[in-house]
Amino acid sequence: MPSDAPTFLNPATMPAPNGYSQVVLIPAGARLVQLAGQVGLRPDGAIAGPGFAEQAAQAFENVKAGLSAAGTGFEHVVRLGMFVTDVAQLPILREVRDRYVNVAAPPASTTLPVSRLFRDGLLFEIDVLAVVPD
Repeated sequence: MPSDAPTFLNPATMPAPNGYSQVVLIPAGARLVQLAGQVGLRPDGAIAGPGFAEQAAQAFENVKAGLSAAGTGFEHVVRLGMFVTDVAQLPILREVRDRYVNVAAPPASTTLPVSRLFRDGLLFEIDVLAVVPD
């Protein structure tokens, strides 16, 4: 494992996580990239679709593009912050998320319900912190 790779931990002294890591140790001197919140907007500014799955997938694709522009990828993501307008959509969110993150060593995550996002029709937003490898 490269020396700039994060270490994902789930201590037995903490509650067992469900799809995330309780602790992520970022090596000293690692370069980090913080992405702004990404939603289900296509590059042309249109909403990807009326459904949660389409919007979540587009938001993750936007994150993928941002990570690539910074010289990194989902394998180096250490934290996800996710905002949903309907918690009933969490199983769909997990399916979409698992297509992108390392499910064997998933990032630390926070998922929060919100009453709405900045634009009518948007259902999901995600912000990401990742290590940029040397």
